[in-house]
Amino acid sequence: MIELGVNIDHVATVREARKGHEPDPVWAAVEAHLGGADGITVHLREDRRHIQDHDVRRLRELTHIKLNLEMAATDEMVGIACDIRPEMAMLVPEGRHEITTEGGLDVAGQEARLRDVVARLRDAGIVTSTFIDAELPQVEAAARIGVRVCEIHTGPYAHAFFNQGRDNESPAVLTELEKIRKAGAAIRAAGMRFNAGHALNYFNVQPVAALPGIRELHIGHAIVSRAIFVGMREAVAEMKRLMREAQCG
Repeated sequence: MIELGVNIDHVATVREARKGHEPDPVWAAVEAHLGGADGITVHLREDRRHIQDHDVRRLRELTHIKLNLEMAATDEMVGIACDIRPEMAMLVPEGRHEITTEGGLDVAGQEARLRDVVARLRDAGIVTSTFIDAELPQVEAAARIGVRVCEIHTGPYAHAFFNQGRDNESPAVLTELEKIRKAGAAIRAAGMRFNAGHALNYFNVQPVAALPGIRELHIGHAIVSRAIFVGMREAVAEMKRLMREAQCG
Protein backbone atom coordinates (compact mmCIF):
# COMPACT_ATOMS: atom_id res chain seq x y z
CA MET A 1 0.00 0.00 0.00
CA ILE A 2 1.34 3.42 -0.95
CA GLU A 3 2.76 5.50 1.90
CA LEU A 4 2.98 9.25 2.54
CA GLY A 5 6.06 10.99 3.89
CA VAL A 6 5.27 14.54 4.98
CA ASN A 7 7.99 17.16 4.57
CA ILE A 8 7.74 19.72 7.38
CA ASP A 9 10.57 22.04 6.25
CA HIS A 10 8.22 24.95 5.64
CA VAL A 11 6.84 24.86 9.17
CA ALA A 12 10.40 25.76 10.15
CA THR A 13 10.48 28.38 7.36
CA VAL A 14 7.63 30.23 9.09
CA ARG A 15 9.41 29.99 12.44
CA GLU A 16 12.71 31.25 11.04
CA ALA A 17 10.98 34.29 9.52
CA ARG A 18 10.89 35.65 13.08
CA LYS A 19 13.84 33.64 14.45
CA GLY A 20 11.54 32.56 17.23
CA HIS A 21 10.18 29.37 18.73
CA GLU A 22 6.93 28.83 16.84
CA PRO A 23 5.53 27.07 14.97
CA ASP A 24 7.37 24.01 16.22
CA PRO A 25 8.26 21.47 13.48
CA VAL A 26 8.15 18.65 16.02
CA TRP A 27 4.58 19.53 16.91
CA ALA A 28 3.80 19.57 13.19
CA ALA A 29 5.32 16.09 12.88
CA VAL A 30 3.09 14.75 15.66
CA GLU A 31 0.02 16.30 14.02
CA ALA A 32 1.04 14.81 10.66
CA HIS A 33 1.39 11.39 12.31
CA LEU A 34 -2.08 11.71 13.81
CA GLY A 35 -3.40 12.61 10.35
CA GLY A 36 -2.04 9.37 8.89
CA ALA A 37 1.50 10.20 7.75
CA ASP A 38 3.75 7.17 7.44
CA GLY A 39 6.94 9.17 7.74
CA ILE A 40 8.42 12.62 8.31
CA THR A 41 10.91 14.24 5.94
CA VAL A 42 13.23 17.15 6.73
CA HIS A 43 16.08 18.69 4.76
CA LEU A 44 18.94 19.89 6.93
CA ARG A 45 20.57 22.38 4.58
CA GLU A 46 24.13 23.63 4.76
CA ASP A 47 22.90 27.19 5.37
CA ARG A 48 20.29 26.05 7.96
CA ARG A 49 17.66 28.22 6.31
CA HIS A 50 14.77 26.36 7.89
CA ILE A 51 15.34 23.06 9.73
CA GLN A 52 18.01 23.32 12.44
CA ASP A 53 20.21 20.64 13.99
CA HIS A 54 18.18 20.62 17.21
CA ASP A 55 15.01 20.01 15.19
CA VAL A 56 16.45 16.83 13.72
CA ARG A 57 17.61 15.59 17.10
CA ARG A 58 14.22 16.24 18.70
CA LEU A 59 12.44 14.57 15.78
CA ARG A 60 14.67 11.52 16.18
CA GLU A 61 13.81 11.35 19.88
CA LEU A 62 10.09 12.14 19.74
CA THR A 63 8.60 10.86 16.48
CA HIS A 64 7.22 7.33 16.28
CA ILE A 65 7.18 7.01 12.50
CA LYS A 66 9.97 6.89 9.92
CA LEU A 67 12.36 9.82 9.76
CA ASN A 68 13.79 10.63 6.33
CA LEU A 69 16.73 13.05 6.38
CA GLU A 70 17.31 14.84 3.09
CA MET A 71 20.94 15.87 2.86
CA ALA A 72 23.78 16.91 0.62
CA ALA A 73 26.53 14.33 0.21
CA THR A 74 29.03 16.22 2.39
CA ASP A 75 31.24 14.98 5.21
CA GLU A 76 29.37 17.21 7.67
CA MET A 77 25.96 15.81 6.75
CA VAL A 78 27.15 12.21 6.67
CA GLY A 79 28.55 12.69 10.17
CA ILE A 80 25.25 14.13 11.43
CA ALA A 81 23.25 11.31 9.81
CA CYS A 82 25.50 8.61 11.25
CA ASP A 83 25.13 10.18 14.69
CA ILE A 84 21.36 10.69 14.59
CA ARG A 85 20.55 7.56 12.55
CA PRO A 86 17.31 8.34 10.74
CA GLU A 87 15.52 5.42 9.13
CA MET A 88 16.43 6.82 5.71
CA ALA A 89 18.93 9.34 4.36
CA MET A 90 18.15 10.78 0.92
CA LEU A 91 20.99 12.34 -1.03
CA VAL A 92 19.89 15.49 -2.85
CA PRO A 93 21.60 18.29 -4.78
CA GLU A 94 21.87 21.55 -2.91
CA GLY A 95 22.54 25.17 -3.89
CA ARG A 96 22.38 28.28 -1.73
CA HIS A 97 20.79 30.25 -4.60
CA GLU A 98 17.77 27.98 -4.95
CA ILE A 99 14.47 28.48 -3.16
CA THR A 100 13.87 24.75 -3.02
CA THR A 101 15.62 21.72 -4.50
CA GLU A 102 15.54 22.05 -8.26
CA GLY A 103 16.45 19.00 -10.32
CA GLY A 104 17.71 15.59 -9.37
CA LEU A 105 21.15 14.61 -8.13
CA ASP A 106 23.66 13.81 -10.89
CA VAL A 107 24.60 10.37 -9.61
CA ALA A 108 26.17 9.32 -12.91
CA GLY A 109 28.59 12.23 -12.78
CA GLN A 110 29.96 11.49 -9.31
CA GLU A 111 29.63 7.77 -8.75
CA ALA A 112 32.90 7.19 -6.90
CA ARG A 113 32.27 9.82 -4.23
CA LEU A 114 28.61 8.88 -3.79
CA ARG A 115 29.45 5.18 -3.53
CA ASP A 116 31.65 6.00 -0.53
CA VAL A 117 28.92 8.13 1.07
CA VAL A 118 26.34 5.38 0.59
CA ALA A 119 28.69 2.82 2.12
CA ARG A 120 29.26 4.99 5.20
CA LEU A 121 25.53 5.48 5.71
CA ARG A 122 24.79 1.81 5.11
CA ASP A 123 27.42 0.80 7.66
CA ALA A 124 25.58 2.99 10.18
CA GLY A 125 22.40 1.00 9.54
CA ILE A 126 20.68 3.73 7.52
CA VAL A 127 18.63 3.00 4.39
CA THR A 128 20.02 5.13 1.58
CA SER A 129 18.07 6.92 -1.14
CA THR A 130 18.81 9.25 -4.02
CA PHE A 131 16.63 12.01 -5.46
CA ILE A 132 17.06 11.76 -9.23
CA ASP A 133 15.49 12.90 -12.47
CA ALA A 134 13.43 10.39 -14.46
CA GLU A 135 16.40 9.36 -16.61
CA LEU A 136 17.52 5.76 -17.11
CA PRO A 137 21.29 6.53 -16.86
CA GLN A 138 20.67 8.03 -13.42
CA VAL A 139 18.67 4.98 -12.34
CA GLU A 140 21.47 2.71 -13.49
CA ALA A 141 24.08 4.81 -11.68
CA ALA A 142 21.99 4.75 -8.49
CA ALA A 143 21.92 0.96 -8.63
CA ARG A 144 25.69 0.85 -9.06
CA ILE A 145 26.39 2.98 -5.98
CA GLY A 146 24.25 0.67 -3.87
CA VAL A 147 21.24 2.70 -2.75
CA ARG A 148 18.08 0.84 -1.80
CA VAL A 149 15.63 3.58 -2.80
CA CYS A 150 15.27 5.99 -5.73
CA GLU A 151 12.97 8.98 -5.46
CA ILE A 152 11.98 10.37 -8.85
CA HIS A 153 11.82 14.13 -9.19
CA THR A 154 8.22 14.93 -10.19
CA GLY A 155 8.77 18.66 -10.70
CA PRO A 156 8.69 18.56 -14.53
CA TYR A 157 5.40 16.64 -14.41
CA ALA A 158 3.90 19.09 -11.89
CA HIS A 159 4.98 22.11 -13.93
CA ALA A 160 3.54 20.61 -17.12
CA PHE A 161 0.28 19.91 -15.28
CA PHE A 162 0.00 23.54 -14.18
CA ASN A 163 1.07 25.02 -17.51
CA GLN A 164 -1.41 22.85 -19.44
CA GLY A 165 -4.41 24.13 -17.52
CA ARG A 166 -4.37 21.24 -15.02
CA ASP A 167 -5.38 18.88 -17.79
CA ASN A 168 -4.01 15.46 -16.88
CA GLU A 169 -4.77 14.15 -20.37
CA SER A 170 -2.73 16.75 -22.25
CA PRO A 171 0.19 15.35 -24.31
CA ALA A 172 2.78 17.30 -22.32
CA VAL A 173 1.52 15.94 -19.01
CA LEU A 174 1.26 12.39 -20.32
CA THR A 175 4.81 12.60 -21.68
CA GLU A 176 6.20 13.56 -18.27
CA LEU A 177 4.11 10.94 -16.51
CA GLU A 178 5.39 8.26 -18.89
CA LYS A 179 8.98 9.25 -18.07
CA ILE A 180 8.26 8.70 -14.40
CA ARG A 181 6.59 5.36 -15.14
CA LYS A 182 9.55 4.12 -17.18
CA ALA A 183 12.03 5.25 -14.56
CA GLY A 184 9.96 3.51 -11.90
CA ALA A 185 9.94 0.28 -13.86
CA ALA A 186 13.74 0.45 -14.21
CA ILE A 187 14.13 1.15 -10.49
CA ARG A 188 12.06 -1.88 -9.59
CA ALA A 189 13.83 -4.07 -12.13
CA ALA A 190 17.12 -3.14 -10.46
CA GLY A 191 15.76 -4.27 -7.10
CA MET A 192 15.32 -0.80 -5.60
CA ARG A 193 12.28 0.87 -4.08
CA PHE A 194 10.40 3.37 -6.27
CA ASN A 195 9.45 6.62 -4.50
CA ALA A 196 8.55 10.01 -5.95
CA GLY A 197 8.09 13.61 -4.93
CA HIS A 198 8.44 17.35 -5.55
CA ALA A 199 5.73 19.89 -6.35
CA LEU A 200 2.96 17.35 -5.91
CA ASN A 201 -0.32 18.77 -4.64
CA TYR A 202 -4.00 17.89 -4.17
CA PHE A 203 -4.77 18.35 -7.87
CA ASN A 204 -1.88 16.52 -9.55
CA VAL A 205 -1.04 13.75 -7.10
CA GLN A 206 -3.40 11.01 -8.25
CA PRO A 207 -1.85 10.13 -11.63
CA VAL A 208 1.52 9.68 -9.91
CA ALA A 209 0.03 7.72 -7.01
CA ALA A 210 -1.58 5.35 -9.52
CA LEU A 211 1.72 4.38 -11.19
CA PRO A 212 2.63 0.68 -10.94
CA GLY A 213 4.86 -0.25 -8.04
CA ILE A 214 5.20 3.16 -6.46
CA ARG A 215 5.89 2.80 -2.74
CA GLU A 216 5.97 6.26 -1.21
CA LEU A 217 5.35 9.92 -2.04
CA HIS A 218 7.11 12.74 -0.22
CA ILE A 219 5.00 15.90 -0.14
CA GLY A 220 5.55 19.05 1.89
CA HIS A 221 4.69 22.50 0.62
CA ALA A 222 1.15 21.67 -0.52
CA ILE A 223 0.31 19.99 2.77
CA VAL A 224 1.75 22.79 4.93
CA SER A 225 -0.11 25.33 2.78
CA ARG A 226 -3.42 23.48 3.18
CA ALA A 227 -2.78 23.09 6.90
CA ILE A 228 -2.94 26.87 7.36
CA PHE A 229 -6.65 26.66 6.58
CA VAL A 230 -7.73 23.21 7.79
CA GLY A 231 -5.04 22.08 10.23
CA MET A 232 -2.19 19.63 9.73
CA ARG A 233 -4.14 16.48 10.61
CA GLU A 234 -6.89 17.15 8.09
CA ALA A 235 -4.42 18.28 5.40
CA VAL A 236 -2.46 15.03 5.75
CA ALA A 237 -5.58 12.87 5.91
CA GLU A 238 -6.98 14.45 2.75
CA MET A 239 -3.75 13.89 0.82
CA LYS A 240 -3.51 10.30 1.93
CA ARG A 241 -7.12 9.64 0.92
CA LEU A 242 -6.38 10.92 -2.58
CA MET A 243 -3.28 8.73 -2.84
CA ARG A 244 -5.04 5.59 -1.64
CA GLU A 245 -8.03 6.20 -3.93
CA ALA A 246 -5.71 6.53 -6.91
CA GLN A 247 -3.76 3.38 -6.09
CA CYS A 248 -6.95 1.39 -5.60
CA GLY A 249 -8.23 2.51 -9.00
